[in-house]
Amino acid sequence: MLERSKQKAREWVAKAIEFYKASGKEIALAEFTNPNGPFVRDEMYIFVLDSQGNMVAHGVNEKYADMNFINLKDSTGKTFIREIVDAANANGSGWVEYQWYNPVTKETKPKSLYFEKIDDLIICSGIYIVKLMDIISHNLEHMQYMGDAYFGEYQPRV
Repeated sequence: MLERSKQKAREWVAKAIEFYKASGKEIALAEFTNPNGPFVRDEMYIFVLDSQGNMVAHGVNEKYADMNFINLKDSTGKTFIREIVDAANANGSGWVEYQWYNPVTKETKPKSLYFEKIDDLIICSGIYIVKLMDIISHNLEHMQYMGDAYFGEYQPRV
C-alpha cells in the first residue's frame, strides 16, 4: 500500500511537470498556488522551490511564496528542505522522509516526499505514510455499535 501511495506522489510531480512544460513557468506557478486548482486535493498538493530553498509556489498557503525555507526543521530537527535542495541540485530527483503535521488527523505523522528538478525549479509532492494499524484504529473509533453488529464506513485516509 505504501508503494502505491508513493507512486501517487511521483505521478503528481510528473503531472505538474507536464503542465509546466505545456503552459510555461508563469501560468504553471500561478496554478500550483491555486488552492482550488487541479494540483491540490485533500492532503496532497504541489509546492515548488528554487535551488536556494526559496518557496516559489505552494498549493495550500500562498503566503509562503518568496520565503526562504532552507533551514526549516521538522518535529525531529531534520532540515528536510535543505536535504531536498541538496539532492535535487546533485541528482535531479529523489525522495525525502520527514515528520509533518497532518491536518486530517491533527497529529504529526511521517511524510514521504518526491521531488524533481526542472530548469531552475524543484517541484515537490508528498504523502503521509499510513500504517495498517492506523487505518484499523481509525475505523474502529468511527464505528457505531448496534446490537450484535458494528456499523461504520471504511475510511482509508487517517
